[in-house]
This record gives sequence, structure tokens and C-alpha cells, in this order.
Amino acid sequence: MKRIKILLVEDNRILRDGIRDLINAQSDLVVVSSTGGGHDTVEQVRTMKPHVVLMDLGLRGEHAARIVSILAREMPHVRVIGMGLIPTQLDIIEFVEVGAAGFILKDATVAEVLQTIRLVAKGSKVLPPPLTGSLFTHVVDRALRRAKGSLTGAVRMTKREREVIALIAEGMSNKQIAVELNLSTYTVKSHIHNILEKLALHSRLEIASHFSDRLPPP
Repeated sequence: MKRIKILLVEDNRILRDGIRDLINAQSDLVVVSSTGGGHDTVEQVRTMKPHVVLMDLGLRGEHAARIVSILAREMPHVRVIGMGLIPTQLDIIEFVEVGAAGFILKDATVAEVLQTIRLVAKGSKVLPPPLTGSLFTHVVDRALRRAKGSLTGAVRMTKREREVIALIAEGMSNKQIAVELNLSTYTVKSHIHNILEKLALHSRLEIASHFSDRLPPP
């Protein structure tokens, strides 16, 4: 039997080892590599060629959405499953929009975890039952609205706002941006608020997903 190859991205070492052992105990699944995240994640996917990537939504550095976006653009055959403890519907929508195919709550049962991996590997999109409803209809509606024109085409951005956008797209936190630009964290938050207002977006993840494709691959 051909085994489903999985790359595991989880920054909690204990949880990462436990998930790896659970998966490797299955006759049809195998973890070909596991990592705590970082800029080598995309390169590991290129090298190991997994069928599925299990991605922690809460990676340190806030770059998970950017990684998913790059994988969806460069390796669309690789299926990404997000893992989170209590993701909101907005979190799920944002990750679906950048290319995730499924989600696993970290309090899911073993059977639910394994079933999600198998279904996503076969091409299905899978969400935890509490987060389904009309979610994908919402995603499609939003995507169609944005496709009518560029969000930034008619919007004037200050030089500082463009700098903040670029650093968000690189995965930097507010504190890291503040250090990089020699600003206070409060000022960075103010710039982000203005950017969200101008682009009619709702979160930093949406900013990252819209601008990450302008950055060179890591």
C-alpha cells in the first residue's frame, strides 16, 4: 500500500513528537519530516515532497499564512491542513483563502485527526463540524468581490504604511516591526489600523496573504 507522506510543522516539541508517533503507527500514513517551523519549511516541502502538510496555525513569528500562500502558489498539489486550539471563523476563512484545504482542532479525537488527513489527501476540503455552516459560501463571495479589482490600485499609501505592509508580509510581529523601523509598538498598531481601513481588510493575516506573493521565496 502506498503511504500518504506528511510533513509536520508544529513549534511545540512534545506535541510534535506525539503527533508524529501517532501518525507513524498507521499503516497508510508516514511523517517524512517534522519541524518547529521557520524559513526552511518551504524548502523542506520541496525536498521531501509530502502529499500533506500539517501546519500549526499559531507558529511563532506569525508567518504561517505566508508559508501556506507560498505552498499553494508554488506546489498546489501539496495539501495543507491547519491545526489550531480555538481558531475563529475569520482565522479559518483567512487560511482557506491563502490555500489551506482542511483544519484540525487540537482537542480533536485521534479518529478525527486521522480521518481529516486521509480525506484531505484524497482531495476533500475538511473543517471541524462547529465551523462549517455557510463558511465556504462566505469564502467564495469574498474572493469574488476582491477579484473585481485590485485592493491597492486606487488606494494611496504613505511610505511608512508600505514599509509596515512589507514587514507584515515577511511574517514580522508588531514588536519586531517596531524595532526594525525604530517606532513604538503603539505607532505600529496605528499604522496597521490605517492600512486595514484603507484596504477594507480585517486582520494582519489578510494583509500578509495579499502581499506575500510580491516577496521572493525564502
